[in-house]
Amino acid sequence: MSKHTVVVKLGSSTLTGSDGRLDRDYLGRLAAQVRRLRDNGYRVVVVTSGAIAAGFESLRFDERPTDVPTLQATAAVGQVLLLDAYREIFATQALTIGQVLVTRHDVGHRQQYVHACQTLERLLDLGVVPVVNENDTTAVEEIRFGDNDYLAALVGMMVHADLVVLLTDIEGLYSADPRVDVAARLVERVEEVTDEHLARAGGPGSGVGSGGMVTKLEAARALMKAGIPMVICDGRREDVVADAVAGKPVGTLFAGEKAAVKGRKLWLAYAGHPRGSVTIDDGAKRALCLRGGSLLPAGVVDVTGSFVVGDAISVTDPDGHDIARGLAGMSSADLKRVRGLKTAEISRILPNWDGAEVVHRDHLVIL
Repeated sequence: MSKHTVVVKLGSSTLTGSDGRLDRDYLGRLAAQVRRLRDNGYRVVVVTSGAIAAGFESLRFDERPTDVPTLQATAAVGQVLLLDAYREIFATQALTIGQVLVTRHDVGHRQQYVHACQTLERLLDLGVVPVVNENDTTAVEEIRFGDNDYLAALVGMMVHADLVVLLTDIEGLYSADPRVDVAARLVERVEEVTDEHLARAGGPGSGVGSGGMVTKLEAARALMKAGIPMVICDGRREDVVADAVAGKPVGTLFAGEKAAVKGRKLWLAYAGHPRGSVTIDDGAKRALCLRGGSLLPAGVVDVTGSFVVGDAISVTDPDGHDIARGLAGMSSADLKRVRGLKTAEISRILPNWDGAEVVHRDHLVIL
């Protein structure tokens, strides 16, 4: 029997009411939809924001804090309240939840990523609804950028989801910013996320969250490369999750193409934590992108960061664009000594060099 899995992501603006407090009635309606999906054979993972919003309410601040230590402290208080609300409300639908806290640093290491995948899979097999959140008490970058959209995409890849649903406070992707352009129209289906889409996406959304349409589009682009469709929709619309799973037209559907990236390369492209980067010349770029070659020292013009053999690294073109990720075949220390040199010249500088590439094509993924 095949396992159908859905990832549902809730933003802070969807979880809270007009008074900025957690909307328990809304969570109750969500739990009822999850129950129906479970009864229809679907496994469900919830990726949730809202820890800082919940802590903000409990600590009775007059306005949202802006300094990182206070945000982290607020998240520590709020995470307890948030999960307690999920536990209590989902229990009314006979649903057991399990908390999973992660950061990009966690999933950026291959072995930890594999362990996280195994934990999520086991929770689902046990009939548990995993409730996933970034660990905002320690993850400074996540607090600043509100990256739970991208986290939802990573979780979708980790559990091999059939669909990822982002519940937000707007109906979906529009042709222009509907807040300033009355002629903006809803885009119901996207086959490819382009740079033009990203340029039109605008800045952050609501005041209680810190994400925006850009992070949602980046999440969609990653998922589509993995062959997983994604929907952005109005989280307050009645039965919107159930309707999205049923294939009814809600919000914007980002159609999952045939998976272009799989397995370890999927982790490398979207979750791997680069330890450094190498800048390459135009000739090396053509060899990688057009001819499927390996990266050799001769094509490297600059090396940043500190890495050893086997670490994930970024590959950057002369214009500063990340074009690939790979596993280093040489350390940064050795590569700095021989960058730009032909193969015949390297052995004179590195007597023990065994002919290893900077990145072998089997350990390289083009972004």
